Amino acid sequence: MSQSSAPIAVLGECVADAFTTRGGEAPLGLEVFPGGGPANTAVALGRLGTPTRFVGRLSADLFGRLFREHLAASDVDLSGCVDAAESSTLAIADLDDEGRADFSFHAQGTADWQWTTDELVSAVKAPLACLHTGSLALVRPPGGEAIERLLTLVRPWATVSLDPNVRPLLVDPAVYRAALPRWCAAADIMRLSDDDLEHLVPGAEPERAVDVFHAAGTRLVVITLGAKGVLASLDGELRRVEAPHTDVVDTVGAGDSFMAGFLHALHADGALGGRLSALDVEQVGEALEFGARVASAVVAVRGANPPWAADLAADADADAGAKPGVDVG
Repeated sequence: MSQSSAPIAVLGECVADAFTTRGGEAPLGLEVFPGGGPANTAVALGRLGTPTRFVGRLSADLFGRLFREHLAASDVDLSGCVDAAESSTLAIADLDDEGRADFSFHAQGTADWQWTTDELVSAVKAPLACLHTGSLALVRPPGGEAIERLLTLVRPWATVSLDPNVRPLLVDPAVYRAALPRWCAAADIMRLSDDDLEHLVPGAEPERAVDVFHAAGTRLVVITLGAKGVLASLDGELRRVEAPHTDVVDTVGAGDSFMAGFLHALHADGALGGRLSALDVEQVGEALEFGARVASAVVAVRGANPPWAADLAADADADAGAKPGVDVG
């Protein structure tokens, strides 16, 4: 199998995202959508047409069944998933006036964090173009350490992509900072939001902060800057892309979907499958632009509901005349 047809594996959690509603007989209601950063990325990749394998621990409960249906309906391969006895993770979203979500998590002892080394090695085998992981699954015990060990294991046959997705209410940012040198040594690609950057390299300007990650071993650093667009650095060579204008409903899943679009573009170019040796900054710029388009489609709807490839193709003419301004996560 060539690297252009080898799948991208996305490893991490599925989370039931519950949005509060008011009105009706109950004083407070919940609308539940399938979510979780890694699962959002896998769904977006599958809908874009990238061969995608999700590696997750899925509960047999109501939410677990919802996750399976959602992933499978988005053309995601579930052969890397484990049937978990534990319950699913739940997050309740509180949206501010700009559509930004503040989550409270119900995650103690849930399925997503219980990885064993044997489960992971069985689920992530060659051929693979890329292993993308991060978020809470990478830092929550007991499974986080097993996932870290896996990063080194897969490097001989796959590009390694990480998205820390810092959650300070659940995990002390100091835990992320302590792990960062290890992650950078293992990762070929690192995606961070501007909020992540402030937690990991406090006070540093993005253009300077990328050097911290390069020095620790990561070749390609991508920083999403909300409405200011996205910045990338390939071995210190910078490329910046503005965000297309969109009327924002909420920003849930924007960064996850951006990363899916970015990886999809690199995969289509045949750039994944190793240490990015053939990648140049022009390809990076094109991938940034495509990722921003995917993110702009996500923020225009409620919840993490990425577009299908056909949707993007149909909207291409309208997007070509868009102005800057959308939050890409």
